[in-house]
Amino acid sequence: MSKVKPFLWFDNQAEEAANLYVTLIKNSRVTSANPMVVTFELDGVEYMALNGGPHYQPNEAFSLFVDCTGQEEVDELWDRLTADGGQPGECGWLKDKFGVSWQIIPRQLMELMNDPDPAKAGAVQQAMLKMSKIDVKALEDAHASA
Repeated sequence: MSKVKPFLWFDNQAEEAANLYVTLIKNSRVTSANPMVVTFELDGVEYMALNGGPHYQPNEAFSLFVDCTGQEEVDELWDRLTADGGQPGECGWLKDKFGVSWQIIPRQLMELMNDPDPAKAGAVQQAMLKMSKIDVKALEDAHASA
């Protein structure tokens, strides 16, 4: 394990958040929990979460980026993370019910935006800028029509 770990501050929901997160990402687990600190792994990356009280709130300056394999994974994660008080954002970003920001991004977005044809890459970017949840088919249509 790396000695550098992302550290998340929660009011009092660290364990609840960790338990949700490990159900969303394959190869994940809670490794320890006590009333103050929870450690967990998301696909091999170790995180620490603190029940630190209401002094600090998460914001978009830190987000969890998920490299999704396709629309099905985007849809599932988006639905689960925006449930129970989560908030959709723009361009694939959302906040979960704990206020943690996530980027739910299909691989196809990066592939299409890296097209060497600037017109095609630009069309994909313009399509993405109009989206909340990323729609792979709409990105592919924008790419094909440029």
